[in-house]
Amino acid sequence: MIPFLDLKAQYASIKTEIDAAVLGVLASAQYVLGDEVAALEREFADYCGAKHAIAVNTGTSALHLALLAAGVGPGDEVVTVPFTFVATASAICYTGATPVFVDVEPVTLTMDAAKLEAAITPRTKAIVPVHLYGQMANMDAIKAIADRHGVAVIEDACQAHGAEYKRHRAGSIGVSGCFSFYPGKNLGACGEGGIVVTSDDEHAKAIRMLRDWGQEQRYHHALKGFNYRMDGIQGAILRVKLRYLEDWTEARRAHARRYSSLLAEAANLETPVEAANRRHVYHVYAVRSRDRDGLQRALQAEGIQSGLHYPIPVHLQKAHADLGYLPGDFPQSEAAAREMLSLPIYPELTARQVEQVAAALRQDAYVD
Repeated sequence: MIPFLDLKAQYASIKTEIDAAVLGVLASAQYVLGDEVAALEREFADYCGAKHAIAVNTGTSALHLALLAAGVGPGDEVVTVPFTFVATASAICYTGATPVFVDVEPVTLTMDAAKLEAAITPRTKAIVPVHLYGQMANMDAIKAIADRHGVAVIEDACQAHGAEYKRHRAGSIGVSGCFSFYPGKNLGACGEGGIVVTSDDEHAKAIRMLRDWGQEQRYHHALKGFNYRMDGIQGAILRVKLRYLEDWTEARRAHARRYSSLLAEAANLETPVEAANRRHVYHVYAVRSRDRDGLQRALQAEGIQSGLHYPIPVHLQKAHADLGYLPGDFPQSEAAAREMLSLPIYPELTARQVEQVAAALRQDAYVD
Protein backbone atom coordinates (compact mmCIF):
# COMPACT_ATOMS: atom_id res chain seq x y z
CA MET A 1 0.00 0.00 0.00
CA ILE A 2 1.09 3.57 -0.68
CA PRO A 3 -0.26 5.77 2.11
CA PHE A 4 -1.49 9.29 1.48
CA LEU A 5 0.80 10.46 4.29
CA ASP A 6 3.48 8.64 6.29
CA LEU A 7 4.21 10.45 9.56
CA LYS A 8 5.94 7.39 10.99
CA ALA A 9 8.59 7.56 8.26
CA GLN A 10 9.29 11.20 9.04
CA TYR A 11 9.63 10.50 12.75
CA ALA A 12 11.97 7.57 12.08
CA SER A 13 14.26 9.78 10.00
CA ILE A 14 14.85 12.26 12.87
CA LYS A 15 13.94 10.13 15.88
CA THR A 16 17.12 10.74 17.86
CA GLU A 17 16.77 14.53 17.61
CA ILE A 18 13.05 14.55 18.35
CA ASP A 19 13.43 12.30 21.37
CA ALA A 20 16.23 14.45 22.77
CA ALA A 21 14.20 17.62 22.27
CA VAL A 22 11.18 16.16 24.08
CA LEU A 23 13.29 14.86 26.96
CA GLY A 24 14.90 18.28 27.25
CA VAL A 25 11.52 19.91 27.81
CA LEU A 26 10.52 17.25 30.32
CA ALA A 27 13.75 17.88 32.22
CA SER A 28 13.22 21.66 32.15
CA ALA A 29 9.57 21.38 33.24
CA GLN A 30 8.75 24.31 30.91
CA TYR A 31 5.61 22.62 29.65
CA VAL A 32 3.68 25.70 28.46
CA LEU A 33 5.41 28.40 26.40
CA GLY A 34 8.96 28.62 27.82
CA ASP A 35 12.39 28.83 26.22
CA GLU A 36 11.79 26.35 23.39
CA VAL A 37 8.65 28.15 22.23
CA ALA A 38 10.40 31.52 22.42
CA ALA A 39 13.29 30.16 20.36
CA LEU A 40 10.86 28.73 17.78
CA GLU A 41 9.23 32.14 17.51
CA ARG A 42 12.55 33.82 16.75
CA GLU A 43 13.61 31.17 14.25
CA PHE A 44 10.29 31.00 12.42
CA ALA A 45 10.01 34.80 12.19
CA ASP A 46 13.47 34.86 10.62
CA TYR A 47 12.51 32.03 8.24
CA CYS A 48 9.47 33.98 7.04
CA GLY A 49 11.22 37.34 6.84
CA ALA A 50 9.02 38.87 9.54
CA LYS A 51 9.89 40.80 12.69
CA HIS A 52 7.72 38.84 15.11
CA ALA A 53 6.21 35.37 15.48
CA ILE A 54 3.70 34.43 18.17
CA ALA A 55 3.18 30.72 18.73
CA VAL A 56 -0.30 29.45 19.59
CA ASN A 57 -2.12 26.16 20.00
CA THR A 58 -3.65 25.80 16.49
CA GLY A 59 -3.73 27.43 13.08
CA THR A 60 -7.36 28.33 13.71
CA SER A 61 -6.34 30.23 16.84
CA ALA A 62 -3.67 32.01 14.80
CA LEU A 63 -6.33 33.24 12.36
CA HIS A 64 -8.69 34.21 15.17
CA LEU A 65 -6.12 36.31 17.00
CA ALA A 66 -4.73 37.93 13.85
CA LEU A 67 -8.25 39.06 12.97
CA LEU A 68 -8.85 40.43 16.47
CA ALA A 69 -5.54 42.29 16.40
CA ALA A 70 -6.63 43.89 13.13
CA GLY A 71 -9.74 45.22 14.89
CA VAL A 72 -12.23 42.79 13.36
CA GLY A 73 -15.38 42.37 15.42
CA PRO A 74 -19.19 42.19 15.44
CA GLY A 75 -20.81 43.95 12.51
CA ASP A 76 -17.70 43.75 10.33
CA GLU A 77 -17.21 41.75 7.13
CA VAL A 78 -14.13 39.79 6.14
CA VAL A 79 -13.63 38.75 2.53
CA THR A 80 -12.19 35.30 1.84
CA VAL A 81 -12.75 32.31 -0.46
CA PRO A 82 -15.18 29.38 -0.15
CA PHE A 83 -12.69 26.81 -1.49
CA THR A 84 -10.71 26.27 1.70
CA PHE A 85 -10.84 24.31 4.91
CA VAL A 86 -13.76 25.47 7.06
CA ALA A 87 -11.43 26.92 9.72
CA THR A 88 -10.83 30.01 7.57
CA ALA A 89 -14.49 30.98 7.83
CA SER A 90 -14.86 29.72 11.40
CA ALA A 91 -12.12 32.03 12.66
CA ILE A 92 -13.94 34.97 11.09
CA CYS A 93 -17.16 33.93 12.81
CA TYR A 94 -15.37 33.63 16.17
CA THR A 95 -14.76 37.40 16.07
CA GLY A 96 -18.46 38.10 15.49
CA ALA A 97 -17.77 39.24 11.93
CA THR A 98 -19.39 37.84 8.78
CA PRO A 99 -17.47 35.94 6.09
CA VAL A 100 -18.03 37.28 2.58
CA PHE A 101 -16.85 35.02 -0.22
CA VAL A 102 -15.29 35.63 -3.61
CA ASP A 103 -14.57 32.86 -6.08
CA VAL A 104 -11.16 31.41 -6.87
CA GLU A 105 -9.13 31.47 -10.05
CA PRO A 106 -9.64 28.35 -12.18
CA VAL A 107 -5.94 27.44 -12.39
CA THR A 108 -4.33 28.34 -9.05
CA LEU A 109 -7.57 27.95 -7.05
CA THR A 110 -6.56 30.97 -4.99
CA MET A 111 -8.53 34.18 -4.56
CA ASP A 112 -9.60 35.74 -7.87
CA ALA A 113 -8.44 39.33 -7.45
CA ALA A 114 -10.57 40.38 -10.43
CA LYS A 115 -13.67 39.56 -8.37
CA LEU A 116 -12.41 40.97 -5.08
CA GLU A 117 -13.31 44.63 -5.33
CA ALA A 118 -16.98 43.92 -6.01
CA ALA A 119 -17.19 42.10 -2.65
CA ILE A 120 -15.89 45.02 -0.59
CA THR A 121 -18.44 47.15 1.26
CA PRO A 122 -18.21 49.88 3.91
CA ARG A 123 -18.36 47.07 6.50
CA THR A 124 -15.27 45.27 5.14
CA LYS A 125 -12.52 45.21 7.76
CA ALA A 126 -10.11 42.63 6.36
CA ILE A 127 -9.29 40.36 3.42
CA VAL A 128 -8.04 36.81 4.03
CA PRO A 129 -6.49 35.25 0.92
CA VAL A 130 -5.83 31.52 1.29
CA HIS A 131 -2.54 30.19 -0.05
CA LEU A 132 -4.14 26.93 -1.10
CA TYR A 133 -2.26 23.64 -1.44
CA GLY A 134 1.07 25.42 -0.89
CA GLN A 135 0.86 28.18 -3.52
CA MET A 136 0.44 31.85 -2.69
CA ALA A 137 -2.39 33.97 -4.02
CA ASN A 138 -1.89 36.99 -6.31
CA MET A 139 -0.69 39.22 -3.50
CA ASP A 140 0.18 42.32 -5.56
CA ALA A 141 -3.35 42.64 -6.86
CA ILE A 142 -4.98 41.75 -3.55
CA LYS A 143 -2.77 44.14 -1.57
CA ALA A 144 -3.39 46.99 -4.02
CA ILE A 145 -7.16 46.64 -3.64
CA ALA A 146 -6.87 46.37 0.15
CA ASP A 147 -4.70 49.47 0.36
CA ARG A 148 -7.11 51.39 -1.84
CA HIS A 149 -9.96 50.60 0.55
CA GLY A 150 -7.94 50.87 3.75
CA VAL A 151 -8.50 47.27 4.91
CA ALA A 152 -6.06 44.78 6.39
CA VAL A 153 -4.73 41.73 4.54
CA ILE A 154 -4.25 38.67 6.74
CA GLU A 155 -2.66 35.72 4.95
CA ASP A 156 -4.06 32.27 5.60
CA ALA A 157 -0.75 30.50 5.06
CA CYS A 158 -1.73 27.36 6.96
CA GLN A 159 -0.74 25.24 3.93
CA ALA A 160 2.15 27.39 2.70
CA HIS A 161 5.20 27.15 4.98
CA GLY A 162 8.09 28.46 2.85
CA ALA A 163 5.98 29.34 -0.18
CA GLU A 164 7.05 32.51 -1.98
CA TYR A 165 5.55 35.30 -4.05
CA LYS A 166 8.15 37.35 -5.92
CA ARG A 167 10.75 36.08 -3.42
CA HIS A 168 8.69 37.19 -0.43
CA ARG A 169 7.85 34.37 1.94
CA ALA A 170 4.28 33.52 2.83
CA GLY A 171 3.12 35.50 5.82
CA SER A 172 5.41 38.47 5.21
CA ILE A 173 3.25 40.51 2.80
CA GLY A 174 0.02 41.12 4.70
CA VAL A 175 -0.16 42.77 8.09
CA SER A 176 0.12 39.24 9.45
CA GLY A 177 0.31 35.65 8.27
CA CYS A 178 -1.14 32.58 9.96
CA PHE A 179 0.28 29.06 9.90
CA SER A 180 -0.90 25.69 11.14
CA PHE A 181 1.43 23.06 12.55
CA TYR A 182 -1.14 20.27 12.36
CA PRO A 183 0.84 16.99 12.03
CA GLY A 184 0.26 16.57 8.29
CA LYS A 185 1.48 20.05 7.34
CA ASN A 186 4.83 20.64 5.63
CA LEU A 187 6.06 21.70 9.07
CA GLY A 188 3.97 19.66 11.47
CA ALA A 189 3.94 19.24 15.22
CA CYS A 190 3.42 15.96 17.07
CA GLY A 191 0.01 17.26 18.03
CA GLU A 192 -1.58 20.66 17.48
CA GLY A 193 0.10 24.02 16.98
CA GLY A 194 0.02 27.28 15.07
CA ILE A 195 1.79 30.61 14.75
CA VAL A 196 1.19 34.20 13.62
CA VAL A 197 3.98 36.18 11.95
CA THR A 198 3.90 39.96 11.65
CA SER A 199 6.22 42.94 11.39
CA ASP A 200 3.69 45.21 13.10
CA ASP A 201 4.76 45.83 16.70
CA GLU A 202 1.26 46.66 17.93
CA HIS A 203 -0.30 43.61 16.32
CA ALA A 204 2.41 41.40 17.81
CA LYS A 205 1.86 42.87 21.28
CA ALA A 206 -1.91 42.37 21.07
CA ILE A 207 -1.62 38.78 19.83
CA ARG A 208 0.86 37.86 22.58
CA MET A 209 -1.56 39.17 25.17
CA LEU A 210 -4.64 37.62 23.59
CA ARG A 211 -3.12 34.12 23.47
CA ASP A 212 -2.43 34.24 27.23
CA TRP A 213 -5.63 35.51 28.85
CA GLY A 214 -5.04 39.11 27.73
CA GLN A 215 -2.30 39.61 30.31
CA GLU A 216 0.16 42.49 30.15
CA GLN A 217 1.83 40.88 33.14
CA ARG A 218 0.75 38.04 35.39
CA TYR A 219 -2.78 38.65 36.75
CA HIS A 220 -3.06 42.02 34.98
CA HIS A 221 -5.65 41.37 32.27
CA ALA A 222 -5.89 44.30 29.88
CA LEU A 223 -7.84 42.41 27.20
CA LYS A 224 -10.48 39.69 27.15
CA GLY A 225 -8.09 36.97 26.09
CA PHE A 226 -7.92 33.23 25.49
CA ASN A 227 -5.92 30.20 26.50
CA TYR A 228 -4.23 29.69 23.13
CA ARG A 229 -0.67 29.02 24.34
CA MET A 230 1.68 26.56 22.66
CA ASP A 231 3.04 23.59 24.62
CA GLY A 232 6.77 23.56 25.25
CA ILE A 233 7.11 20.06 23.80
CA GLN A 234 5.58 21.16 20.50
CA GLY A 235 7.89 24.15 20.37
CA ALA A 236 10.94 21.92 20.82
CA ILE A 237 9.77 19.42 18.20
CA LEU A 238 9.02 22.15 15.68
CA ARG A 239 12.48 23.66 16.17
CA VAL A 240 14.02 20.33 15.17
CA LYS A 241 11.77 19.99 12.15
CA LEU A 242 12.28 23.58 11.03
CA ARG A 243 15.94 22.76 10.39
CA TYR A 244 14.82 20.19 7.81
CA LEU A 245 11.99 22.16 6.22
CA GLU A 246 13.90 23.44 3.19
CA ASP A 247 15.22 19.97 2.33
CA TRP A 248 11.75 18.50 2.76
CA THR A 249 10.28 21.25 0.59
CA GLU A 250 12.72 20.54 -2.22
CA ALA A 251 11.85 16.85 -1.99
CA ARG A 252 8.16 17.71 -2.34
CA ARG A 253 8.90 19.93 -5.32
CA ALA A 254 10.93 17.15 -6.97
CA HIS A 255 8.07 14.69 -6.48
CA ALA A 256 5.66 17.23 -7.97
CA ARG A 257 7.84 17.71 -11.04
CA ARG A 258 8.03 13.95 -11.50
CA TYR A 259 4.28 13.53 -11.16
CA SER A 260 3.65 16.31 -13.68
CA SER A 261 6.10 14.79 -16.16
CA LEU A 262 4.65 11.28 -15.87
CA LEU A 263 1.06 12.55 -16.14
CA ALA A 264 1.65 15.08 -18.93
CA GLU A 265 0.01 12.88 -21.55
CA ALA A 266 -2.74 11.46 -19.35
CA ALA A 267 -6.10 11.97 -20.99
CA ASN A 268 -8.71 14.09 -19.21
CA LEU A 269 -6.36 14.92 -16.36
CA GLU A 270 -4.98 18.32 -15.35
CA THR A 271 -1.89 18.64 -13.18
CA PRO A 272 -1.08 21.60 -10.89
CA VAL A 273 0.48 24.75 -12.32
CA GLU A 274 3.13 26.75 -10.50
CA ALA A 275 2.22 30.34 -11.33
CA ALA A 276 4.86 32.83 -12.46
CA ASN A 277 6.97 34.43 -9.73
CA ARG A 278 5.79 31.93 -7.12
CA ARG A 279 7.37 29.06 -5.25
CA HIS A 280 4.85 26.28 -4.76
CA VAL A 281 5.66 24.09 -1.74
CA TYR A 282 3.11 21.35 -2.58
CA HIS A 283 1.46 20.74 0.75
CA VAL A 284 -1.05 19.04 -1.54
CA TYR A 285 -0.46 17.77 -5.07
CA ALA A 286 -3.98 17.75 -6.51
CA VAL A 287 -4.88 16.65 -10.03
CA ARG A 288 -8.14 17.57 -11.69
CA SER A 289 -10.57 15.31 -13.51
CA ARG A 290 -14.26 15.22 -14.28
CA ASP A 291 -14.06 11.54 -13.31
CA ARG A 292 -12.41 12.31 -9.97
CA ASP A 293 -14.38 9.67 -8.05
CA GLY A 294 -13.59 7.01 -10.64
CA LEU A 295 -9.90 7.84 -10.44
CA GLN A 296 -9.99 7.60 -6.67
CA ARG A 297 -11.59 4.16 -6.88
CA ALA A 298 -8.95 3.04 -9.37
CA LEU A 299 -6.17 4.16 -7.06
CA GLN A 300 -7.77 2.43 -4.10
CA ALA A 301 -7.98 -0.80 -6.11
CA GLU A 302 -4.19 -0.56 -6.57
CA GLY A 303 -3.62 0.01 -2.86
CA ILE A 304 -2.96 3.74 -3.22
CA GLN A 305 -4.52 6.19 -0.81
CA SER A 306 -5.66 9.63 -1.96
CA GLY A 307 -7.53 12.58 -0.50
CA LEU A 308 -10.20 15.18 -1.27
CA HIS A 309 -9.35 18.81 -0.52
CA TYR A 310 -12.15 19.96 -0.35
CA PRO A 311 -15.30 18.12 -1.52
CA ILE A 312 -17.82 20.67 -0.21
CA PRO A 313 -17.00 24.38 -0.45
CA VAL A 314 -17.66 26.39 2.69
CA HIS A 315 -20.60 28.34 1.27
CA LEU A 316 -22.50 25.05 0.79
CA GLN A 317 -21.72 23.65 4.23
CA LYS A 318 -24.79 23.25 6.46
CA ALA A 319 -23.00 25.06 9.29
CA HIS A 320 -22.80 28.22 7.17
CA ALA A 321 -26.22 28.08 5.55
CA ASP A 322 -27.08 31.23 7.51
CA LEU A 323 -24.84 33.22 5.17
CA GLY A 324 -27.46 32.74 2.45
CA TYR A 325 -25.30 31.48 -0.39
CA LEU A 326 -26.70 29.01 -2.93
CA PRO A 327 -25.34 26.41 -5.35
CA GLY A 328 -24.00 28.18 -8.42
CA ASP A 329 -22.88 31.30 -6.55
CA PHE A 330 -19.19 30.39 -6.89
CA PRO A 331 -18.85 28.14 -9.94
CA GLN A 332 -15.07 27.79 -9.90
CA SER A 333 -15.02 26.71 -6.27
CA GLU A 334 -17.88 24.28 -6.83
CA ALA A 335 -16.22 22.74 -9.90
CA ALA A 336 -12.95 22.33 -8.01
CA ALA A 337 -14.79 20.66 -5.14
CA ARG A 338 -16.14 18.08 -7.61
CA GLU A 339 -12.93 17.53 -9.56
CA MET A 340 -9.80 17.80 -7.38
CA LEU A 341 -8.03 14.64 -6.22
CA SER A 342 -5.01 14.84 -3.91
CA LEU A 343 -2.19 12.34 -4.54
CA PRO A 344 0.36 11.11 -2.00
CA ILE A 345 3.15 13.66 -1.60
CA TYR A 346 5.59 13.87 1.29
CA PRO A 347 9.38 13.98 1.51
CA GLU A 348 9.77 10.30 2.38
CA LEU A 349 7.81 9.17 -0.71
CA THR A 350 10.11 7.26 -3.06
CA ALA A 351 10.57 7.83 -6.79
CA ARG A 352 9.24 4.35 -7.41
CA GLN A 353 6.08 5.09 -5.44
CA VAL A 354 5.53 8.25 -7.49
CA GLU A 355 5.83 6.12 -10.63
CA GLN A 356 3.33 3.58 -9.27
CA VAL A 357 0.77 6.28 -8.51
CA ALA A 358 1.19 7.82 -11.97
CA ALA A 359 0.94 4.43 -13.64
CA ALA A 360 -2.31 3.66 -11.84
CA LEU A 361 -3.75 7.01 -12.96
CA ARG A 362 -2.71 6.45 -16.55
CA GLN A 363 -3.96 2.86 -16.44
CA ASP A 364 -0.71 1.84 -18.03
CA ALA A 365 2.44 0.43 -16.41
CA TYR A 366 5.35 2.83 -16.16
CA VAL A 367 8.58 1.42 -17.53
CA ASP A 368 12.00 2.75 -16.46
